[in-house]
Amino acid sequence: MHLSVEQLACRRSGRRVFGGLSFALGPGEALAVTGRNGAGKSSLLAILSGRLRPDAGQIWVADVGEASLPECLHTVGHRDGLKAALSAGENLAFARALLGDARMQPRAALARLGLGHAHDLPVAYLSAGQRRRVALARLLVCHRPLWLLDEPTAALDVASQALLAELMAEHLAAGGLIVAATHQALGLEDAATLAIAAPEFGLDRPSPTPDRDADLRDADLEDWA
Repeated sequence: MHLSVEQLACRRSGRRVFGGLSFALGPGEALAVTGRNGAGKSSLLAILSGRLRPDAGQIWVADVGEASLPECLHTVGHRDGLKAALSAGENLAFARALLGDARMQPRAALARLGLGHAHDLPVAYLSAGQRRRVALARLLVCHRPLWLLDEPTAALDVASQALLAELMAEHLAAGGLIVAATHQALGLEDAATLAIAAPEFGLDRPSPTPDRDADLRDADLEDWA
């Protein structure tokens, strides 16, 4: 898979968040997206996943057959996108059935993340770090060449961060792509970096009637990581 982004721009509630972003990724390549809070890192991932329309620019994918870009990616967002009443295994089984191209069984994926004991536990009983690892286990239950990760190390302890770095390295070695918004080092030595400058709100007036409902919809979509 190849991904190309040219002159991408984002506007939220009438304000320009960023503009002129361009990059290209091929098999085995990773991009760390950095910047201050509010710079637009999460918005960039939302645009790439198809959950938010760009204000300008183009996104191209190649070598994916007839699949669309959303069909080629996994997303792990700020929120874990898990159903609290379901067990960890049930959450992964649902994702595996929904997304297709199944790979690991849920129990094996949880064991890979050090959570084999949590397979039958409701997600509501798990700690924040454990829920994060369940969300990351979704990456393993079905194959998608592009991983979009929003602050993937959030709530993870040092050992879990090292395990995540190992999983990302394995994905890249298999020809996968990664775009990760992060404030911390990913543990990937060859990852490129895209730094997004904080928006200068004084240079772009808000629209007279900001689309508050659109922002609420965007926020709700975070649940479906």
